[in-house]
Amino acid sequence: MGSKQARSKWKSGLLVVLRFLIGGYLLFEGIFKIIHPGWISGSFLLESSGILSGITHWITSRQNLLNALEFLNTMGLIIIGFLLILGLHIRKTALAGTVLLALFYLFLPPIIGMEIAGPQEGISLIEHKNLIEAFTLSLIAVSPAAKNFGLDILLERRIFI
Repeated sequence: MGSKQARSKWKSGLLVVLRFLIGGYLLFEGIFKIIHPGWISGSFLLESSGILSGITHWITSRQNLLNALEFLNTMGLIIIGFLLILGLHIRKTALAGTVLLALFYLFLPPIIGMEIAGPQEGISLIEHKNLIEAFTLSLIAVSPAAKNFGLDILLERRIFI
């Protein structure tokens, strides 16, 4: 019985660490976009070759829409990252992160032989950090153990209320 509880604690701990790591990464990405306003998603969208690439020219041809998308993307990264680190509304936050990362992946999936401007992280057939992070956030969203060590568990126990 003791080893089963120990394994459960390890699993829970690892999910919390993954939650922190992905949250920190997303938070950093959002802050980076504020600090470096030269990075715009318009160039990312123009390189799009995924199943959502058909709407990219429509988005990039409308400056107001592109500006709104830029703001929502930056704030989404910051808010999702911050909430994951805090452990607040973990299921909803992890699902929101899953959707955001899946959209990044679907707009620009890794396809061998495709020319992409800018730095590359490597070449793969299907896998990409956005896809891996999206599936990890999906796991966090459905796992009750991911709630450990965060504000959700404190609110559940009514420590703050």
